[in-house]
Amino acid sequence: MIRLAGGTFTMGSEAFYPEEKPLRRVKVDPFWIDETPVTNRQFASFVAATGHVTNAEIAPDPRDYPGMDPTMAQPGSVVFTKPDGPVPLNDWTQWWRFCFGADWRHPLGPESSIDGLEDHPVVHVCFADAKAYAEWADKSLPTEAEWEFAARGGHEGREYQWGDELAPGGRMLANYWQGTFPYQNTKEDGWEHTNPVRTFPANDYGLHDMIGNVWEWTRDWYAMPKAARKKKPDACCTIANPRGATMRESFDPSLAHLKVGRRVTKGGSHLCAENYCQRYRPAARQGQPVDTSTNHIGFRCVVR
Repeated sequence: MIRLAGGTFTMGSEAFYPEEKPLRRVKVDPFWIDETPVTNRQFASFVAATGHVTNAEIAPDPRDYPGMDPTMAQPGSVVFTKPDGPVPLNDWTQWWRFCFGADWRHPLGPESSIDGLEDHPVVHVCFADAKAYAEWADKSLPTEAEWEFAARGGHEGREYQWGDELAPGGRMLANYWQGTFPYQNTKEDGWEHTNPVRTFPANDYGLHDMIGNVWEWTRDWYAMPKAARKKKPDACCTIANPRGATMRESFDPSLAHLKVGRRVTKGGSHLCAENYCQRYRPAARQGQPVDTSTNHIGFRCVVR
């Protein structure tokens, strides 16, 4: 882990997506943070010590999901599947599918394995799985503000972790999608899926993979920043150690009947592209249902 002294920084961005607005001054207290995302090797040690069974390894109960097709009540997780050609970018079902038998040991489906991927980030972990690991390790999951403070590496105003240009001089500084998402990946960064942690340069705090590779869970419930919902945001003042929304505020309106909250995930992943989901940036954020795991979401821990 690396100790960060804490401090005040400008959180958010005005240049990309509405959920990142407005710019606001935020203060975080000192904390320690994992140098890398939790790896398959580390997660395997946790499972061996505790017998933990991840959510993806348990069949969903149809009673928890009104209207669910009973044939879907099998263990599995959500896996990215590349289509053969262009598809509508407003329909995520064109590239995501629920795959029976996919879990952290089988990241691309039941026939895959993590042999040789021991130093890649663990994936197919839902929020409860990440939280269980953190508690076992006597750690916690970061708040969104802590995570973004760490990702910025001590710099103000940069859109990307390393500056204001995505690929300075054509150099790939993180694992994200090059080409046309979701069907053409030119792999200029060298990777189709996840990469071993520490493959790409650390930020100026010495932290690796804060951008790209996998999205990372935080402990905060997700909602639009309150000031962003107003026509005229209040004058900015420094907010100390913010803690996000409430669980009710985090419900996805289209799935509110399920009463499944969404937590903030940060950092983007190997599936973020210039033509879709430009979220390979410190300010970027998305809301992920706490019961849902995929092959592009992992986590790292903090100690306060």
